[in-house]
Amino acid sequence: MPELPEVEVVRSGIEPAATGAVIAAVEVFEQRSLRRHDPVLGPFAGLLEGRRILGAVRRGKFLWLPLDSGQALVIHLGMSGQVLLRAPGSDADRMLRVRLHLDHPGHGELWLNFVDQRIFGSMAVDTMRPTDDGLPAGFSGAASGDWSTLIPTQVAHISRDPIDPDFSAAGFLAALSRKKTGIKRALLDQTLISGIGNIYADEALYEARLHYDQPANSLSAPRAGLLLDSVRTILGRALAEGGTSFDAQYVNVNGESGYFAHSLAAYGQQGTPCRRCGTTLVREQFMNRSSHLCPRCQRLR
Repeated sequence: MPELPEVEVVRSGIEPAATGAVIAAVEVFEQRSLRRHDPVLGPFAGLLEGRRILGAVRRGKFLWLPLDSGQALVIHLGMSGQVLLRAPGSDADRMLRVRLHLDHPGHGELWLNFVDQRIFGSMAVDTMRPTDDGLPAGFSGAASGDWSTLIPTQVAHISRDPIDPDFSAAGFLAALSRKKTGIKRALLDQTLISGIGNIYADEALYEARLHYDQPANSLSAPRAGLLLDSVRTILGRALAEGGTSFDAQYVNVNGESGYFAHSLAAYGQQGTPCRRCGTTLVREQFMNRSSHLCPRCQRLR
């Protein structure tokens, strides 16, 4: 499933092409991709056509395009969703679910294709509400506007992520100290810290030399701070390499794969020697998924 680095790569690719563009037409090829759209608000295409896109914003794994109507187009990539920019008249992408025809004042006509093999991702028009703290709702490279402190209702329950300029490290560490659950379970809690999934949780825990089941409230303040530093380091490395691609299910807006899979130190590396101590890395069952770790460097204490 795409995590913060992958969604941020998509957001940064969409932003220059979509900001300022008018949605001239909408084609829906798969109604299941609209299952998170509330029809009470109005028809999906009718709410988008003729509207201008004001920016591209991300919080955690959620991406949205604020509209001049005061609403937003919310995009969730799910397990295999892709957002691809295409020239008009291009051959249709396989598993194309939704297409937006954009008319940009500088770039001319563009197609924004939502492609999704497993149809766990979605597009939805949503209402916006002010953020609880009055600060910008998420990460965006565009100039701020009246919309910047508004957040889609579908995203409002999600915590800020660690590369958000308004993420509170002190608030996160204080909340972490009250958690009795295992530290990996806490990292995956999107209401505590967003954007981290199985891949980057394993990588950050390996970097910090912590066992995934270590109780969060057992960490000393320095160890908890080290973990947060490790999370940010891993996410930064992944962003620099365009995210993690194991197959064609994650690509950027130009259809290109990320390269962080070649830099993974723990996730998917079971059976190989630990880069620090040489001990064979293992994979263990965790929450209907797996955790990857070094049994020597990451002992449960």
